[in-house]
Amino acid sequence: MDKFIRIFKLKDLRNKIIAVALLLAATRLLAHVPIPGIDTARLREFFQSNQLFGLMDIFAGGGLSNVSIAMVGISPYITASIIIQLLTILIPSMQELQKEGGEAGRAKLNQYTRLLTVPLAILQAFGTITLYARGGTGIVGILTPMEWLIMLLTVTAGTMVTMWIGEWITEYKIGNGISLIIFAGIVARLPSMVPQLQANIETGSLSIVSIIGFIIVSLLVIAGVVLVSEAQRNIPVSYAKRVRGNKLYGGVASHLPLRINTAGVIPIIFAISIMIFPGIVANFLTQANNAFVVSAARQVLALFNNQIFYGVMYFLLVVLFTYFYTAVVFNPEEVAENIQRQGGFVPGLRPGSQTAEFLFKVLNRITLTGALFLGAIAVLPLLFQAISHSNNLVIGGTSLLIVVAVVLETVKQIDSQLTVRDYEGF
Repeated sequence: MDKFIRIFKLKDLRNKIIAVALLLAATRLLAHVPIPGIDTARLREFFQSNQLFGLMDIFAGGGLSNVSIAMVGISPYITASIIIQLLTILIPSMQELQKEGGEAGRAKLNQYTRLLTVPLAILQAFGTITLYARGGTGIVGILTPMEWLIMLLTVTAGTMVTMWIGEWITEYKIGNGISLIIFAGIVARLPSMVPQLQANIETGSLSIVSIIGFIIVSLLVIAGVVLVSEAQRNIPVSYAKRVRGNKLYGGVASHLPLRINTAGVIPIIFAISIMIFPGIVANFLTQANNAFVVSAARQVLALFNNQIFYGVMYFLLVVLFTYFYTAVVFNPEEVAENIQRQGGFVPGLRPGSQTAEFLFKVLNRITLTGALFLGAIAVLPLLFQAISHSNNLVIGGTSLLIVVAVVLETVKQIDSQLTVRDYEGF
C-alpha cells in the first residue's frame, strides 16, 4: 500500500499512468466502432459455436466479435514481429544489424516490422471479411468492389492506429503497450459476465457452490501461473580476476538465470494460428461445386469440432512450439561464448563447448516443465468443461496466462521507476 500511495504522490509517474489509461480507453473505443452491414444476431451465433475464433478474438481485443474497424487488432503486428525475429536468425545481415547495430539497428528492425504489418493486416482483413461474407455464415451480405476497398482500408487503418497506440504506451515505460492492449481487451469482458452469472443463478443452471468452487480453482490456477512465470534455474558463473592498468577487476561469483517459461505466451499464439487454418479453409470449401471437396471439408470441420482431437492437437502444438521458440530466443553456444569472452566460467566445466552442452541439457529439461504447463493452460477450458459438464463457468487458460504475465511485467516496471526515484532522493 505504501508503494501504491507513493505512485500517486509522484506527479510525473501519476501523469504517465493516467496517459496510459486514456490510450487504452482509446483502443477500447476503436474495438467498438463497427463496420456497416453486419448481422449481429448471426455474428453472435457464429462466435458461440466457434472456439477457435473466440481465441483469436482475445488477440483482437474483442474487435473481431464486434466486426469493428480494429477487427484484426494487433494480430498482424504480432505476426510481423515473429516473422522478423525468425528472419533475424536466418539472414546473417539482419542478425548483424541486431547484434552490432545498437539502438539504430533495433530501430531499423522495428521499421521493418511496421512495414510488414501493413500487407499482413490487409490479408487478414480480407480473409476474415471473406469468411463472414461467403463462408455460409450470412454475417456480411454481398459486397461491391468499392465496399471491399473501403472495408480493407478502414480495417488496415484501424490496425495501424492500434499498433501506434501500443508503441506510444511502451514509450511511457509502464508495461509493454501491445501486451496491455490485449490485457485491456480481456479485462473489458469481465463486467458483461456479471449479469450472465446472475441470470444463470436465477434460472437454477448454476449454484452458489459451483461459483465458490470456480473461484477457488481460479485462484489456484493464478497462483500456479505466477509460480511458473517467475520460476528460474540459476546457473552459477564465476569471473576470474583481471588486471587493467593499476586496477583489479573480476573475482566475483554471479549466476545465469534460465527461466522455466522462456517462450512466454508466444507458443499459444503460434498454435492458435496453426489450429485455425484448416477450419478457415474447410469453411471456404463447403461452398465448392465438387461433391468430394465438400464432403472432405465437412469431415475436416467435424474433426476439428471434436473436443478430444482439438484438445490433443492443441496441447501437442503448444509443447512443440515452446521448444521451437525457446531455441529461437536462447542460443546456448552464443551465451557460452559471451561468458567466456567476459572471463567467466561455470564451476567444474571448461569454457566454450562444454559449457554450451551443459546449458543445452539444462534448458531442455526445464523447458519440458514449461512446455507441459503451457499446454495444460491452453486446454484448461476444455478440461474444466469436461469435469464440470457445464459451459457457464469456464476458465480461459490463455486469457489468464496473458493477464497474469502482463500484470507481473507492469508491476516490475512501475517498481523499477520507484526505485530510480529513491536513488534520486539520496
